Amino acid sequence: MAERSIPNGPSGRDRESALLHAFGQGDVAAAAELIDLVCPRVLAQATRLMGSRAEAEEIAQEAMVKLWRAAKGDEIVTARISTWLYRVTANLCIDRLRLRRTTLAMHDLPEPVDPAPGVAATLQDQARKAALRAALADLPERQAMAVSLRFMEGLSNPQIAEIMGVGIEAVESLTARGKRALVAALADRKEELGYADE
Repeated sequence: MAERSIPNGPSGRDRESALLHAFGQGDVAAAAELIDLVCPRVLAQATRLMGSRAEAEEIAQEAMVKLWRAAKGDEIVTARISTWLYRVTANLCIDRLRLRRTTLAMHDLPEPVDPAPGVAATLQDQARKAALRAALADLPERQAMAVSLRFMEGLSNPQIAEIMGVGIEAVESLTARGKRALVAALADRKEELGYADE
């Protein structure tokens, strides 16, 4: 890559688009600035979905490589960068979760070295998240993405529709079916996961 720079000009979405174009042209300074802008969002999304900072960092790196390849091929010219990255990151996480189907069961969680108040609650929370990620990985891909973007990322249905390239009614249907499937998948583990009274 050649060392160039983009003059300060537009901000927000326009700035990201200008940086993306320069990134695809091999501008090192633009690449660094764009990655600084978007990588924290990708890392946060991947951390929430994976429950592992180390795996999230690997996914963020993969997403940045995909961003560079897309910039070179003008793949995301018509989409907002943030929308495109949400979709790419969710897909990378779901793919990795599918490969990691054998998640830790409650009895496999490591014992804390220094027990302190709240450890039992922490372990239960970890078990719940592990069970949710395992169940999410078993859903059809579109349902898994809709559910993760809605309930784990907290995005609105219109935002999810834009990310997935579908209508709002389709998002509502996918999230409803995905949520029902998750409830059914976790029904036998309610007591183990501390949901027996709910």
